[in-house]
Amino acid sequence: MTNRSITGATRPAADHSQRKVALATAFSLLFIALLAPFAQFGAMQTLIVPADAAATATNILASAGLFRAGIAAFLIVAILDVVVAWGLYVLLRPANESLALLVAWLRVVYAAVFAYALVNLLDVAQLLQSASATTMSPAQIQAQVASSIASFGNGWDLALAIFGLHLVGLGALLFKSAAFPKFLGVLVILAGAGYLADSFGTILVADYSLTISVFTFVGEALLIVWLFKLAIKGSRSSESPQTVVGAPVRASEAAAS
Repeated sequence: MTNRSITGATRPAADHSQRKVALATAFSLLFIALLAPFAQFGAMQTLIVPADAAATATNILASAGLFRAGIAAFLIVAILDVVVAWGLYVLLRPANESLALLVAWLRVVYAAVFAYALVNLLDVAQLLQSASATTMSPAQIQAQVASSIASFGNGWDLALAIFGLHLVGLGALLFKSAAFPKFLGVLVILAGAGYLADSFGTILVADYSLTISVFTFVGEALLIVWLFKLAIKGSRSSESPQTVVGAPVRASEAAAS
């Protein structure tokens, strides 16, 4: 009787905890989905002119606030990625704890590499608005701006390779988990493969211009939707250790009979 009552009380509490984790993870991914496009398309691509360092420097000086806002948005994205790594680990460790831990660390490493790459953009902002810029020639400033922006792009390409590997592992976990549909796991694996293809294409092929990840990101978007669904309705499975708790009850009942 005692074991049965403890088990019954544990299940709602555990499910409530899972829902809160799913909600935190879903909101983190949603904010990432909003902040990253703003930083990339609303700030960086608006101000940075490829192969024209002079125009880029002029644009950033004229819109320094927007440029710094883009950097801040990217930094928040990196921080939220750590929250997402924790949330996905908690939700998916019942499927395979070792793989869930590896997948979580891959996302943390990705966030760290990406945050480090952001230092290059901060260098650009500080260079253009610092007193030392007055002692440098326009050609020197433009060369430094171009170099820093290129370093940021290269660092992001390397980070996305790690992110792609993370998504492949995440997709495998989603495929194994009874709390998520198998098609979602397949789509997330495809999303990871898209990032890997783009990253290694950039590294291995000169003037690589494809963006496969633009067409394979569907799984990432559906994951957000499914996490919100999980937060609202709870898991349809009892994949967690709750099922193990009930085992001693049945054994004791059998012994008593």
